[in-house]
Amino acid sequence: MFKDVYRNKKVLVTGHTGFKGSWLTSWLIKLGANVVGISKDIPTKPSMFEELKLEDKIKHYQEDIRDLLKMKEIISNEKPQFLFHLAAQPIVSTSYNDPIETISSNVVGTANILEALKVSNHNCTAIIITSDKAYDNVEQVWGYKEDDKMGGKDIYSGSKGAAELIIKSYYHSFFKKDHCNIKLGIGRAGNVIGGGDWAKDRIVVDCMVAWSKKEVVEIRAPKATRPWQHVLEPLSGYLNLGEELYQNDSLHGEAFNFGPRAEQNHTVEELLIDLSKYWNFEDVNNAYKVTGNIPFHEAGLLKLNCDKALFYLKWQASLEYKDTIKFTSEWYYDFYIREKNILGKTLEQIVEYENIAISKGLKWTE
Repeated sequence: MFKDVYRNKKVLVTGHTGFKGSWLTSWLIKLGANVVGISKDIPTKPSMFEELKLEDKIKHYQEDIRDLLKMKEIISNEKPQFLFHLAAQPIVSTSYNDPIETISSNVVGTANILEALKVSNHNCTAIIITSDKAYDNVEQVWGYKEDDKMGGKDIYSGSKGAAELIIKSYYHSFFKKDHCNIKLGIGRAGNVIGGGDWAKDRIVVDCMVAWSKKEVVEIRAPKATRPWQHVLEPLSGYLNLGEELYQNDSLHGEAFNFGPRAEQNHTVEELLIDLSKYWNFEDVNNAYKVTGNIPFHEAGLLKLNCDKALFYLKWQASLEYKDTIKFTSEWYYDFYIREKNILGKTLEQIVEYENIAISKGLKWTE
């Protein structure tokens, strides 16, 4: 997998205690990497990071990315060969309640990681993760491309757009120069679902928690359309980008979208109906109800054009919509109802995902 570039390499992951960070950490361990993690806390209860006992398997730093001195110290001392920056304030509703927290985490935190890399200047391939919400969303029906306008009408989107400007300015001011040893790539994705997510105000999480208690979940916008993708899809993209950038200087400074197939655009209501089938509901009306209460702005349509990743990386999404639903529902059902070994389930799904990608002949599986 990934030409074995991660085996025995030191890989630093910021935000490793979060949902995506825990999946990425698990996959990197399976790939033979020596993982170092930086996170300020355990963001949820329950926590996938704690359920998988990942702290026992890696070197764990409990530090805030907004602490520049600590970031400089850790990165200069550890000198990771790869760095994946995922740490962020990821919740849209939180950005309305605490905009300064969101801006400082997503903008200043990203700047601190870049500054620490600049100061250390050791040989490092760094993948900085932002979001599809970095784009100025004008509700267009075609997917956003990497060179489309950055921005946003809400604080969360604005923080991601601002982070992109910081990344771009650091690249051109410092990392593009001949004497710099840092290679930089940018990954953008969104609407990720999958087992192990317990963040607030996320529809899949709300469903799984409610259904585990045999409760009806309330939904705000049943007709909102999203390009749903399983968490392993963008992670394969990030790892793929890291592998290619490690071996190919021409990708230095480039941004890539990682999204699902076009046919995976489904409404919230369709998603809930399909997820509920794995929870043995005889009547879907017992699974959810529509409240119509929308306390903050949410985009009705947002999707990505991933042609650049296909052309340069030969990357494309592996899972069909039905697989995404199956992976997600089964993980939670095993956790809540069957009470199975959830580490085993996680690794089983990574292997199954790899095998699906192998069957499709994707380049990163080599």
